[in-house]
Amino acid sequence: MIDMRALIYEAAGVKGRVKAPPSKSYTHRAFVISGLADGSSRIIEPLLSDDTLVTLNAMKAFGAEVERQKNEVLIRGTSGKLNSPRLIDCGNSGTSLRLLTGVSALDGEVTLIGDASLQSRPIQPLLDALAQLGVNSETLQAGGRPPVRVYGKGGRINNGRVRIRGDMSSQFISSLLIISPYAEEDVIIEITTPLKSQPYIDITLGMMKSYGAGVENINYRKFIVSSSRYKGREFKIEGDYSSASYFIALAAMSRGRVEVENLHSDSLQGDRRILSIVEEMGAEVEIGKNMIAVEGRKLSAIEVDLGDTPDLLPTVAVLAAVARGKSIIRNVEHARYKESDRIHACASEIVRFGCRVVERRDGLEIEGKEKPRGARVKSYNDHRMVMALSILGLVSSGETVIEDVESVAISYPEFFDDLKELVGDRIRLSEV
Repeated sequence: MIDMRALIYEAAGVKGRVKAPPSKSYTHRAFVISGLADGSSRIIEPLLSDDTLVTLNAMKAFGAEVERQKNEVLIRGTSGKLNSPRLIDCGNSGTSLRLLTGVSALDGEVTLIGDASLQSRPIQPLLDALAQLGVNSETLQAGGRPPVRVYGKGGRINNGRVRIRGDMSSQFISSLLIISPYAEEDVIIEITTPLKSQPYIDITLGMMKSYGAGVENINYRKFIVSSSRYKGREFKIEGDYSSASYFIALAAMSRGRVEVENLHSDSLQGDRRILSIVEEMGAEVEIGKNMIAVEGRKLSAIEVDLGDTPDLLPTVAVLAAVARGKSIIRNVEHARYKESDRIHACASEIVRFGCRVVERRDGLEIEGKEKPRGARVKSYNDHRMVMALSILGLVSSGETVIEDVESVAISYPEFFDDLKELVGDRIRLSEV
């Protein structure tokens, strides 16, 4: 991958229209569930990014037949009878690692590796949960961190009850849920602490049901999954609120007006909460059919709990950087275990724009500055940091330079192309 740098200049009153890219969360789950299902599935308008292609290629290695067409992916499932790929490289994709670790429990011996960033992210709680289902596994690095080796069951998993904490990564729970229909008996998953990132569990449950799985949700403290099979189907991927949040923030921060197409107002995605956040801060939000419009006004500080929506942290942090007063972002300690420690990354880089920032264990305090000054900042090879800092640069005086912006390919390869449609030559990319 070529190292890229972004040069960014102020763009006031940004106006225009952009189409939200397909949802990363839905695409990952669609590829895994379709790969496990009986029969064929047609995935319409999936996100084809670095992360999601890891998952798609892994399901192909597990034995699913995959055909990519224009705006569609056709998958003939394995009926849960998998090949043994032996080695899966998850790159930088934490979602792929966690979901595919679960899939590996249905197979023979599989080793899952990743890059240096991925190897710093804990996975032991998922392995401990799989052990309760009779699946042996181990990490190949100290501290319960990847690489991971799973000694799958070579068929259906057994043992029907598992207990797991709910305050670490919801993807651990999604991984267990997705494979549970292929157990020899019904599986009961008990959540032992209050659940964080609940909307991602809602997405998983909704997709499981749409593919024919029987699953009961008892107040998010217990899930009962029937022993069954997924059935292939046609599934259209909706637009991604996480990726759209940067354009929503840009409209609010630049006092412009941006319309974002391909967003469902009734989406299960928790990150749709960005609409209520910018509205509370002072922006105007208009909800239409498959379209959201945001018009910026002078923004006021906010106190917000992002426990269920950790991916919004960088977006809300840059919104706070231009808001009048002191904003408090809390209950998002789990954002420290993303592609970067996002609490620390936001604190370290936003302060360079002249804002006062206090890093807390579970969040941030940010004293906004009506006109931040441009800065040279690091991205930490984190796609969400790149996108959020780009938006902050567009409302700051002078020049902003962001290093290592190529990581946007993880979730939104067309981000800078779409952003340039709104701001033109206010953004320039160059090879390092």
